[in-house]
Amino acid sequence: MSTFADSSALVKLYADEPGYRDVRRIPVLVISVLARVEVPSAISRKHRIGEISADVAAVLIADFEADYYGTDSEAGRFSAVQVDDSLLAGGALLSSVHGLRAHDAVQLASALAAREAEPGCTSFVAFDAQLRAAAALQGFELRPAQV
Repeated sequence: MSTFADSSALVKLYADEPGYRDVRRIPVLVISVLARVEVPSAISRKHRIGEISADVAAVLIADFEADYYGTDSEAGRFSAVQVDDSLLAGGALLSSVHGLRAHDAVQLASALAAREAEPGCTSFVAFDAQLRAAAALQGFELRPAQV
């Protein structure tokens, strides 16, 4: 059984934000390739607004990249859903159906593609209320149950 995680949840693997304990308890995470840009961007923003130092940001981004790509001694931590024209079309539809922002619609389309490829991917972890509501309407079990 696996859980799809959007970038708002993935950041919590690296930064001690509210909800980080819930995310760190999930053993198997499926993600969208969008996270490759969104997670380092969110961590860099933490530095720009003074929440963390440049050195800490660099370490957190390096940790994420090691989890994303793997290292010489370990495979990557995540299964990443690739974005193609079909997934983007699904995202466009989800955007209009649920009123989602573009990147959230692509995240949800990625989760649906993950569930189609692996029916055991039935959980969805995110910390954006609108995206969580849309994921629930698409039949995902939300993790954590409440935010």
